[in-house]
Amino acid sequence: MNVVETRDLTKRYGKVAALQDCSLAIPEGHLVAVVGPNGAGKSTLLNLVVGLAAPTAGEVSVLGGVPAGSAAALDAIAFVAQDMPLYRSLSAVDMIHLTRNLNRHFDTEYARRRIDDLGIAPKRRAGKLSGGQRAQLALTLALARHPRLLVLDEPTAALDPLARHDFMAAVMTAMAEDGISVLLSSHVLAELERVADYLVLISHGQVRLDGVVEDLIGRHLLLTGPSLQARDPDWRIIQDISTSAQSHLLVEIAESSTHGVAPGWEGRPVSLEQLAMAYLRETTSPQTSLAGVAR
Repeated sequence: MNVVETRDLTKRYGKVAALQDCSLAIPEGHLVAVVGPNGAGKSTLLNLVVGLAAPTAGEVSVLGGVPAGSAAALDAIAFVAQDMPLYRSLSAVDMIHLTRNLNRHFDTEYARRRIDDLGIAPKRRAGKLSGGQRAQLALTLALARHPRLLVLDEPTAALDPLARHDFMAAVMTAMAEDGISVLLSSHVLAELERVADYLVLISHGQVRLDGVVEDLIGRHLLLTGPSLQARDPDWRIIQDISTSAQSHLLVEIAESSTHGVAPGWEGRPVSLEQLAMAYLRETTSPQTSLAGVAR
C-alpha cells in the first residue's frame, strides 16, 4: 500500500508554482525524509498531503487511495507543524482536553501517561515549557490520535541537539510500536541520515530524486581519478569537482552497467548527506554529462 500517492500534482499561488508536476508513490512503513532548500515546495507538498491546501492541478491520495483532506484521511493522519501550534496560555492538560474535543478519535489516557513519563507538569502552561517539552507535547497530541501516517514539518528546527535526539527517538519508538509511517521535512541532513530510509528531494517545486535510501546510495558512487582519465559512458555525472591534476566525481551508474569501477578510478560509497547536497547543487548549477547531454 502507498501511504502517499500523487500524480502530476501542482500547486500555484497566483502565477508562482510552489509545486509542479509532482508524481510520487511512497510505500508504507518508511520514515520518509523530504529535503530541499527554503522555498523548494516541501511544506506545500506536506500541506497538500494533510489536506490543508487543495491542488491547482493533479491528484493526491493517502493510505491506499483515500482522497487527501477527506474525513477518512483526517482521521488517520496526524500533523505537527514547525511552529508547534500550541495555545501558550493553556496548560498541558488543557491542551489534551482541547485536542480531544476537536477530534473524533483521541486516546486521553495515552496522552496523560506520556506527558507524565516525560516529566511535563500537567498544569504548566505551554508557553512556560522549554522548546523540547513543547515539541514533545505537540508530538503527544499527534500520537494520541493513533495515526497511520504522521506528517512532521521541520519539527526540530528550533531545538537543541539533545531535544532533537529525544524527539526523533520518540518518533522511531512510535514507528516500531504502532507501525505508523512518517513523512518528515527537515534541513538537518546529518540527522536524517541516522533515521530516514526513504528520500524525497525537492528543488524549485519539482521532485529531483526519490526512492528507498539504500537503493539510491547503491546506484551512486564517489570517484577520484586523474583529470585526464577517461570517463565511463555509463556514468551520469551529478557533481564534478576537478582540478588540473585530479577529478572528484559523484556519479549515478546506469542500471544497464555490468562492470565495476573503470580502471584508473578509485570508488567509494556515498552518504545520504553527500547525495542530497550533490543533487541540490545540480539543480542550481546544471552540468553536462560525458555524452554531451545538457542537464
